[in-house]
Amino acid sequence: MCITRRFFLSGGMVTGALAAMGGWRLLATNTAQARESGKAMSKAPGTFEVTLTDAEWRKKLTSAQYAVLRHEGTEPPFSSPLNDEHRKGIFSCAGCQLDLFSSDTKFDSGTGWPSFWAPLANAVGTTDDRSFGMRRTAVHCSRCGGHLGHVFDDGPKPTGLRYCMNGVAMTFRTVA
Repeated sequence: MCITRRFFLSGGMVTGALAAMGGWRLLATNTAQARESGKAMSKAPGTFEVTLTDAEWRKKLTSAQYAVLRHEGTEPPFSSPLNDEHRKGIFSCAGCQLDLFSSDTKFDSGTGWPSFWAPLANAVGTTDDRSFGMRRTAVHCSRCGGHLGHVFDDGPKPTGLRYCMNGVAMTFRTVA
């Protein structure tokens, strides 16, 4: 068997995930503390077309959607049904219904989160994320500023990018 870079990185991610299971509790605790204090964790800068109060977001979203979209939480890997969604369609923001990704750009990254090699035009924005001692590029909805996930430079052609999104932050609808 030939060990590829993707195989090596996937094994490292699985090992890291198993070793860091306590980290999920830490992340959930940080999100819960931010929620209880009424303060949002870092958000995308700027003014957005769709803006709601914290109370309105809480009422509109499920608790999991609220934690991810409004407080930059992360769902556990392999927990989203959208990870295994293979029909032709559009993935939209669960917060404001803006179309974000086409199924034409979705691929199986093996990471446990829905992954895409490109967003739809003008659908997302990015910010520098230095949380958890790492430097990453966070992805947010360009209409409501909701946190969607992160983008990495280890994706397939033609872009070489991997938009690793939280499934709970999106909805899916089929198209003919």
